Amino acid sequence: MDTTAPNIIFNEKGECNFCSEYLETIKRLNVHKKEREKRLKDLINEIKKQSKNQEYDCVLGISGGLDSSFALYKAVQLGLKPLAVHLDNGWNSDMSVKNIESLVRGLNVDLYTHVINWEEFRDLQRAFFKANVIDIEMVSDHAIIASLYKAAAENKTLYILSGGNFANEGMLMPEGWNHLKIDLKNLKAIYNRFGMGKRLKTFPTISLAHWLKYKYLNKIMWLSFLDYVPYTQKESAEILSKEFCWKAPEKKHYESIITRFYQAYILPKKFNVDKRKLHYSSLICSGQLSREDALEKMMDNPYGDISLLEEDKKYVLKKLNFNAEYFEEYINSPPIPHTYYPSNTKLYFRLKSLKRIAGI
Repeated sequence: MDTTAPNIIFNEKGECNFCSEYLETIKRLNVHKKEREKRLKDLINEIKKQSKNQEYDCVLGISGGLDSSFALYKAVQLGLKPLAVHLDNGWNSDMSVKNIESLVRGLNVDLYTHVINWEEFRDLQRAFFKANVIDIEMVSDHAIIASLYKAAAENKTLYILSGGNFANEGMLMPEGWNHLKIDLKNLKAIYNRFGMGKRLKTFPTISLAHWLKYKYLNKIMWLSFLDYVPYTQKESAEILSKEFCWKAPEKKHYESIITRFYQAYILPKKFNVDKRKLHYSSLICSGQLSREDALEKMMDNPYGDISLLEEDKKYVLKKLNFNAEYFEEYINSPPIPHTYYPSNTKLYFRLKSLKRIAGI
């Protein structure tokens, strides 16, 4: 981590607040093996108890990447009956599709795929480009969150198991590097201003009010499932590869073509943000990567293969119907904060403060 993170602070030893906070949190997570096993056993028993006589006892989002794939594998291995949920936004790589197919078939689980109308999704994505905001991926992430909560509610399960985990991605996100994913007000404001502004028919949405309803009335819990099990990148990828002919993406979140292009090209080029710093820092602090190796990796181009960059760039521009001149103008245009447009972030953080005060 370095000073490209706007809210970074270094102590007299040269250690930053991101790493210090990570190490403090991981101390609480890294409990004794017997205690970890008890927590996991209690969680599995509770999930099964709450979902007795239901077809599924949890829903689990799957992208074809490592985290979600291993979460699905562990859920089945531990005796759960998950419904795998996938969002098809038109950007799946061939590798991610094959990974999902082999896992679902090999684990004998049901898969629900929500397909968003491409014209609708493209119009929404184009609007976010035109708005010059940093979190273009908010469009996909918002739809994923909405589709998972909706699937949980429809199937009367109280648990969403997420592939999110502290070991590989626990480093705190620097201020301004992303935006509140459930900020439907912001999403619609950008869409109405820069897109067609039509009613979103196939795009799943979740407002702040709906999120509160799912959380407190439906009592649906969102769990970072992999925090309950021993989990490292290398060993998990080896297990999946051996048992399911699963193939690992080159880097984190690169199973999606648009995410790969966004993280490896748009973010560094336009916003001076390289998320590898977060990912590698998490791996260093969790003992999976040496700092020396991470610094060496940072010397490489985020894409690694420059020919792949050119291939992706051509593909993305054609798919989004952008010409080269417009895209160059976009890359060189100054970024605009999400909060320049109508947003619910202030309300969200006010509610979080009230929750903290109330001890809920």
